[in-house]
Amino acid sequence: MRNEQEMFDLILGVANKDERVRAVYMNGSRTNPNAPKDIFQDYDIVYVVTETESFLQDEKWIDVFGERLMMQEPDKNDQAAGIETHYDRTYIYLMLFTDGNRIDLRLQTKEAMLETYMEDSLTVPLLDKDNILPSIPAPTDSIYYVKQPTEAEFMNCCNEFWWCQQNVVKGIWRDELPYAKLMYEHTSRTPLDEMVSWWIGTKHDFKVSTGKMGKYFKTHLPAVYWNMYKATYSDADYEKMWEAIFITCELFRTIAQEVAAAYSYTYCLDDDTNMTAYLKRVRELPEDAREIY
Repeated sequence: MRNEQEMFDLILGVANKDERVRAVYMNGSRTNPNAPKDIFQDYDIVYVVTETESFLQDEKWIDVFGERLMMQEPDKNDQAAGIETHYDRTYIYLMLFTDGNRIDLRLQTKEAMLETYMEDSLTVPLLDKDNILPSIPAPTDSIYYVKQPTEAEFMNCCNEFWWCQQNVVKGIWRDELPYAKLMYEHTSRTPLDEMVSWWIGTKHDFKVSTGKMGKYFKTHLPAVYWNMYKATYSDADYEKMWEAIFITCELFRTIAQEVAAAYSYTYCLDDDTNMTAYLKRVRELPEDAREIY
């Protein structure tokens, strides 16, 4: 597997030799001083180019980066799906190589770069032939910090969490596994993860990132909460799903009340009490039940 220095030498070597490439910069985890370093980190690279058309007309030029295991071209896929694209301004190649390295390489015109360059605080300039890249501070993940919720946001999150449980258990009772699982993972977990992020934020004065899709939860949660969080995942066995649901409710209840206490917000105990009783009732319903109560 090519090491980091070899990859950067290749990426910048290609850019230096190609007059169409006027600048290079990098985003992503490799620019984040707080991100753990490992062999799966992508190289999120942007080539600022004079135009994109010539690159797209003959895509053999990307072969120089190595033998590819697989490639995805999201812009091409979007166009095929009828989604508006702007090939003349930006285009990206997601490339996984046979040695395990991955480069996400975006082509971007100067005009497009000037519109987006300052938006991501995790940006590092690598090459600038014409001094066209705006000056930026050292990279920081500050724009990814958890944001402190308003009381309205907190209450909406609680309401959404408890409301969504009835959809999950309805799917279980009906023996509609795909529906039940998707409702659980896509509607119940979203407010749970939001509350977990807020809880972590309260412990770090909201100067912390929990990572994309909560990938740093384990780092920031105490063992007892992390073990509960792990237990919110279940397989396709309904009894195990029921166990996971009640653990999910317990975890949400616990951390939500702690977040509420930290900011003197109101936790709607009535929704919690009423829905918990409802869940227990549905769990007891026979398959041929004619009414819920």
